This record gives sequence, structure tokens and C-alpha cells, in this order.
Amino acid sequence: MSKKAAVPEPEIVDDPSGLTPDWMTAALRYAGHDVTVRSVGIEPIGTGQMGSSFRLTLDGHDDDRQGSGALPRTLVAKLPTADLDARVAIASSHRTEVSFYQDIAPTIAARTPRCELALISDDSTRFTLLLEDLTPAQQGDQLAGCDAGELVAAARNLAGLHGPRWCDPTLVAHRGPLDPIDEATAAFLGAVMAGAVGPFAERLGDAVTADDIALLTDCAAATPSFLMGRPDRFTLLHGDYRLDNLMFHPDGSVAAVDWQTVGVGLPGRDLAYLIATSMEPDDRRAVERQAVAAYCERLLEFFGDRPTDTVPDEATIFEDFRFGLLQGPLIIVLGAAFGRSTPRGDAMFATMTARVCSALRDHDTLTIVG
Repeated sequence: MSKKAAVPEPEIVDDPSGLTPDWMTAALRYAGHDVTVRSVGIEPIGTGQMGSSFRLTLDGHDDDRQGSGALPRTLVAKLPTADLDARVAIASSHRTEVSFYQDIAPTIAARTPRCELALISDDSTRFTLLLEDLTPAQQGDQLAGCDAGELVAAARNLAGLHGPRWCDPTLVAHRGPLDPIDEATAAFLGAVMAGAVGPFAERLGDAVTADDIALLTDCAAATPSFLMGRPDRFTLLHGDYRLDNLMFHPDGSVAAVDWQTVGVGLPGRDLAYLIATSMEPDDRRAVERQAVAAYCERLLEFFGDRPTDTVPDEATIFEDFRFGLLQGPLIIVLGAAFGRSTPRGDAMFATMTARVCSALRDHDTLTIVG
């Protein structure tokens, strides 16, 4: 984002009624566009569980016709949910996502929406994001899954997130969501997950098998060891890098959205979660090594002249993928525990559970986590 010093920061808008032509003009001028907006068309998009998103169609004229200041014809506005109680409960997620666009996005090579404006209140319950509209890209479908080409493209984009900040000691300078996890927090999350498996099973009923529920219980017991494991390799994590949070472009490239769960940890966690949740077991088995290889090929582009002994090889990355498969149960069970029940959401959790449990068994992950 480029800002003009003479242009005052616009007010935070937390309701679509505030996305007026005057406000949009002020916001875009603050972002460096010499434009005047005459009208704003507003169309709700997305499910709105963690926030409310709207596609904005802008009409106006460009005061600067040199290109960089041109009026965007469409943008996406992301605002907090209308539920005031929910805003308080997920305020830290608001802060994480706004901080990502303000501070982290410029330091990575993964494709994400370009951010025009990122504002947030001191208590993190009110925020405004103005983001690039990625149309004609199409959102992935967690239930339908993806094909081999899409999985490989998503893995390559993920390497663009992980590679630039691989084992970057400056990550600890980002306080809050990027604080390294400690043993107490790991134990707490394991206990929360253990307590959530029962309600998860009750909620999904016959949609999840008894064998898979038993495996989830074992995964909860292993969660503290998983979260503390393999500390020698760390980088930025998306945390929920799956098909519903990916946009697939006609040119074959992929962009990642929904950055509320950014953290720091073993890179294999993101990679395993992507691969295990995106395909039915037979399809995943046929392509998972291809996806890991594509990830590694892109990853190595970011290592430059580093000493050879600090550069991970494909065998190491594959073992981290096997270890990282516990990311699936962690996100699925906790996501269901703290998210509201919807028909599609429940079907998604059931589908993801079956896929992930199959991968966990295939790779004997609980044995290697210990």
C-alpha cells in the first residue's frame, strides 16, 4: 500500500452501509489512488463465519491517468461479522489477519490478494480490509476436492509462503500470533482437543466412523508432542491452508486467502494439511509424492547461497509431511468445536476427517510423533 502523507487516514468501517462513495474516495486516495468514486455497488460474498465480505463495484473517474493511480473497478471489502459477541470472541483473529496484510504479506512470495487498505481498532473488534478482487479465479471446493494439477499448483504457492521466512530468527519480533508455542500452551491445546472429540462425534453422528473417532482421541493425546516437535525447522504457517481458502486462476496459479490463523511452526504441517484434506485416499496416494516434489522444487528457489547443510532435501520434507499430518485432526476438531453447525460445514468436517484419518494410517504418523 502506498499512502500520501497529506491524505488523512479514513475512519474504520465495520458495516457495509459505511462503504459510501465519499468514504471509498477517501480510502482509495489514502491508498495512493488519485480517484473520485461516484457510486458503489455492494454484493455479499462468502459464508461470513469469521467476517463479512462484500464485492464492491466502483464507478467514478481517475484524477491520475498514469496507471498506478487508476480506479479499481472492483474490490473486496472484508469487515467484522455483524454479531457483536462473536467479534469479541474472535478479536485476536481480526488482529492476526490485519497484521498479516500490514506487515507480513510484503515479505513472502505466495500469491495473496493485494491489500489496498488495512485498518483495525485498538480492541481489534472493528476492522476494515480493502482487498484485490481475484475474479475470475474460482474458490476451491473442500467437498468436491481437486485434481492433481490443482494440488501441485497449491503446493507450489505454499512454498512461496514458507521459503522466504524459513528459519528466520526475526519472526520472533512479531508479537502475538507469531509467538513460538510453549509447552504449557501445547498441553492446553491437547487437553482442549481431547475434550472436544466427544462433542465432535456427537455432532457428526454416523457421518464419522467409530474407528476414526478412536483415532482422533489418540491424536489428541499426541497433540502436545506434535506441537513441540521438530523445532529445528520453522517458518510462517497459514494454519488452515486448504481448498476452501484457495483461489484457482485460469492461468493455473493459486492465491491464498483467509489469513486469520497465521503462526510459526513446522512447515510440514501446512503441506500435510493441504495434501491430506484435498483428495479422496486413492487419489491422494497417487499424487502426494508429486505434490511434495513440486513444493520442494519451488522451496529451493528461496535458499540462494545458504550453506548446503541448512537446505532441506526432499526426503526430509517428506518426513515432515508425514509428521505434520496431525495438523488435520487439530484444525478439524477445534474448528468444529468453536464454529457453528451448518449442513455444509458438518459435511465438510466429516469428509475431511475421513481423508485425514486415512492419511494418518497410511503414514503411521502417531508412531513417528511418539
